[in-house]
Amino acid sequence: MLADYWPLLGLRLRVGPVELRPPSDTDLSALAAVAFEGMQKPGTRTFLTPWTDLPPMDRARHVVQGVWSDRGEWTPSDWSLHLGVFVDGVAVGMQGLLGTSFGQLREVRTWSWLGLAHQGRGLGTVARQAALHLAFSELSAQSATTASFVDNPAPLRVSRKLGYEDDGLTRDLLHGEVVVSQRLRLSRERWAAQPRPPVSVTGLAPCLPLFGVPA
Repeated sequence: MLADYWPLLGLRLRVGPVELRPPSDTDLSALAAVAFEGMQKPGTRTFLTPWTDLPPMDRARHVVQGVWSDRGEWTPSDWSLHLGVFVDGVAVGMQGLLGTSFGQLREVRTWSWLGLAHQGRGLGTVARQAALHLAFSELSAQSATTASFVDNPAPLRVSRKLGYEDDGLTRDLLHGEVVVSQRLRLSRERWAAQPRPPVSVTGLAPCLPLFGVPA
């Protein structure tokens, strides 16, 4: 089986009815369909790389190709984990966890998206909590970072609810216009002090070498 050679396919994070897992190609089809339907309201901005503005088929293909590309470029030092988010088996979006020079920095970054039909239900918070549990409790991360546009308050509220602290601003160009992002940082100590739901993790042990973590 492919999971014998790529054990990440057997990794599972579960919080109640919400399961996060690296997507199989069958899962990717379901997640691409969610992206096809859209994940942002007209006039809003989600990512500095504006793939969410693409036509529906191109959005769907971006999701598929992004997973394939990052899987192919994975190394124990620099990795990008794509986790499909499923509620009672139904695909609702994705949660990302990235480690750059992870063995030395012990720092991760996160990103996420949810289909429009699944927003406003607290699923983004649960998915981030599961990913942070993996990072801090299982992989011994020391900090986690993220960023959101200052005019996109929903993800900022989620981050601050989870204990992140403001970590400065960045200015970039998007479609020829200046956009400002709020950087946020969560220390291991602040994460440990936050209330959070229990997270069940299975299938991690054979994956640890791929994360650059001793088994």
